[in-house]
Amino acid sequence: MTSSGTRRVLVINAGSSSLKYQLVDPGTGASDATGLVERIGLPAGRVRHTCASGTHAHETTVPDHVRAMELLRTAFAEHGPDLAQVDLVAVGHRVVHGGADFSAPTVVTGAVVDTIRRLFPLAPLHNPGNLQGIEVAQRVFPDVPQVAVFDTAFHQTLPPAASTYAVPRAWREQYRVRRYGFHGTSHAYVSRRVADLLGRPLTDVATIVLHLGNGASATAVDGGRSVDTSMGLTPLEGLVMGTRPGDVDPGLPRHLAEVAGLSVEDYDRALSTESGLLGLTGSADMRDVEQRVQDGDPDARLAFDVVVHRLLHYVGAYAAVLGRLDAIAFTAGIGEHSPLVRAAVVDRLSGFGVRLDEAANEAAHGEALISSPDSSVAVWVVPTNEEWEIARQAAELVGEG
Repeated sequence: MTSSGTRRVLVINAGSSSLKYQLVDPGTGASDATGLVERIGLPAGRVRHTCASGTHAHETTVPDHVRAMELLRTAFAEHGPDLAQVDLVAVGHRVVHGGADFSAPTVVTGAVVDTIRRLFPLAPLHNPGNLQGIEVAQRVFPDVPQVAVFDTAFHQTLPPAASTYAVPRAWREQYRVRRYGFHGTSHAYVSRRVADLLGRPLTDVATIVLHLGNGASATAVDGGRSVDTSMGLTPLEGLVMGTRPGDVDPGLPRHLAEVAGLSVEDYDRALSTESGLLGLTGSADMRDVEQRVQDGDPDARLAFDVVVHRLLHYVGAYAAVLGRLDAIAFTAGIGEHSPLVRAAVVDRLSGFGVRLDEAANEAAHGEALISSPDSSVAVWVVPTNEEWEIARQAAELVGEG
């Protein structure tokens, strides 16, 4: 049971139809409770709250985010821990896109709200829901600092050569076209954790972090600073993902408009929801793809090879960008749970002295070193913990870290 006076951060990730939350100790990362209110605005909403007494779930009507936040408070009041008995130092909000405006966590003010709203065109599927969560939390927790932590902020250290697209000046200056990068909270956590595991100062470590889930991105981290990353203006660029293609020829929209009559909206929908693993195999789940590879499915084999090829493309490029490489870290759903993907990537790097410990790779659970003792680069599996990173940053910002 959480005792009175114990410092905690309530971490909120609000989407257009869901509200995820977690009560986190910013010092240790320990979680007292997690929950999800989903199907907001749909006929049958669902609430799930997990704490020391177990998992409590039920269905109810959730017309909007105001009601979702009320259900959050009710879940804590009924099942614990009682938020009245917790020293709630901040509410930390995940916000997907901070543009070039935010390079660090930020206490939410009216001006910050206005800027997040102005950035809606850069993340139309995410920022509106993120902002709804902030505005409702401000009303529900009026005396608690609200802190926005941006997925893009970690990548604001990208040098101009890495963040700049070679496009007309007007696009860059008037329409803010540049590489922003995403998954920054995860990349920040994992790269810092790798330095801890190596027993070296963060400022002395060069790491490539491979965040491989339904969304996937690679980042080159030099001394704790992002110096290159695979996602760009939007989360479509870079690696092959569950339903997103990653890199494609910029001439593709015109070609498809001419030969297939595809509109901008059709093209965007296809790249966002019908491509990637789904487009190659009919399934967006790497577990299905791997099983089908084992069964001899040629489409699955091709998809797996395309995923690995793209990963190698970025690992090689980022090793060159960094100029040295101390570690490669696999994280997120696929990175943490697919020995096949990890082995396929690391085995292809053997010519550069990177060596896999096959037994360690197969047995990896949680944090695990999967490279052999004679490997030139340490290869780690590091489960990401974005909630702890948000809690830590929020607490530090309000002077409670």
